[in-house]
Parts: sequence; structure tokens; C-alpha cells
Amino acid sequence: MDWVAVTLVICLLVITLAKHLYPREFQQFITLPISDKYFLVQGKTQQIVHLFNVLLFIAQILSVSLFIFLFFQVLQPETVQTNKYLFVQICTAYFVFVCVKFSIEKIIGTAFSLDTVINSYLFQKLSYRNLIALFIFIINLFLYYIIEPTGTILLLFAAIIIVFNGIALFYSYKTNRNLIMSNFFYFILYLCALEISPYFILYKTLV
Repeated sequence: MDWVAVTLVICLLVITLAKHLYPREFQQFITLPISDKYFLVQGKTQQIVHLFNVLLFIAQILSVSLFIFLFFQVLQPETVQTNKYLFVQICTAYFVFVCVKFSIEKIIGTAFSLDTVINSYLFQKLSYRNLIALFIFIINLFLYYIIEPTGTILLLFAAIIIVFNGIALFYSYKTNRNLIMSNFFYFILYLCALEISPYFILYKTLV
């Protein structure tokens, strides 16, 4: 069994463990595209650093890293051949990127006395991205074992993922629209500084 298969199996086991330990939360979680019951019920009591979120975040790291690795494998095969630790580096970079971004947002929330709002927003964003990661996990199964990945196919799936992420952010902003409208200037600064520029920097770093 190659390391990609092992990684996918680990990812599946982590998702299964989350479903087994927290069946009610998982059921509400996967209905997020059609219902916000998960936020109404779990958002009031569940902490961001909760085992359910941690397990799904692990699956997110593995799924996203495999998808990014496939980009290198298809578009820059020489990099994959010369760097046997590339996947580990991608996992580490993604983990550090998310944690640093999360920490900065928490610091900003504390500095402006917006802990409750920021915690709610971060919980929503983490939940949506964990859900998108489940979709990416399924994409990885198709791309690694069913269809032959090409640059065009990868870019198409990447575009779909970006659209889903944009929709998730839209719903998060819609939930906090009253706060956003009363602090619109600071929201624009936040959007540029912490939602756009970090991904641009990450993209430039990868390519």
C-alpha cells in the first residue's frame, strides 16, 4: 500500500472516529449546506478547540495537502521527484498557516473586545472549511484512483472549492452583517489583511 492510500485511510478513520464519538454533532454538521441548526445548537456550547473540531481539522489538513500535492505532481513533477518530503512540508506549511492566521484573528478580537463575535465567526469558518475538506477528500479519491488528473481538471476542482469557500464566507458575513455595517471600514481592512493577502502570499510561496 502506497503512502497516498495510507493517508487517505487515515483521513477516513479520523472522519469515522468523529462520527462515532459525536454522532449527533456530525449529523447536524453535514446538513450545514441546507440548515444552520449546527451553529444554533453547537455554536453556543462547543469550543473551537474541541475534539470533534480537532479530528475534522486533521482530516482537513490531510485532504487539502493531498490536493495541493497533486498540483505539484501534475504541474511540477520534477519537484516531486527531487523532494521526497514534499507532502510533509505541505502539511506543515498548511498547519502553520492556519494556526498563525487563527491566532492573529484571536488577538485582534481580544484587542477590540470582540471575543464573543470573533469566536463565533471562527467557529463558523472552521466548520465550513471542515465540511469543504470532506468534499476535497472525495475529490482526492477520484483524482488519485478513478480519473486521470490533468492541469485543467485540477484547476476546475480548485475553482469549485474556491467558490464553495466564498459562499461559506458570505454566509458567515451575513450572520454578522449588523456588526459589519457598523464597522464597515475596519471590516474592509480585515478582509484585505487577513482574508485576501494571506492566500495570495501562500500562492506565491507555493509557485
